[in-house]
Amino acid sequence: MSDTITEAVSALNAKMDGQDIGGTVKFDIEGEGTIIMDDNGARAADEDADVTMTADADTFREILEGEMNPTAAFMSGKLSIDGDMGLAMKLAGVLS
Repeated sequence: MSDTITEAVSALNAKMDGQDIGGTVKFDIEGEGTIIMDDNGARAADEDADVTMTADADTFREILEGEMNPTAAFMSGKLSIDGDMGLAMKLAGVLS
């Protein structure tokens, strides 16, 4: 597992702080690996999910650090979303 994935898992768990998200989200960090997040928290894994969010490592870092709004990343093409858009929008509110 890459350092990027390890750091992202920690950051996601801290941001969620036990909140239920009501589904399963996969973060696909290009060239680094994947993270699964559900009501049990975030973990390094590659499983089926309700929604998959794909971006490069820099974009994910900027989103997690609050430097980039997830909606803006999507609108600019830096973040792609496949699956349940409602869940993606709910998660965007939590991450920003």
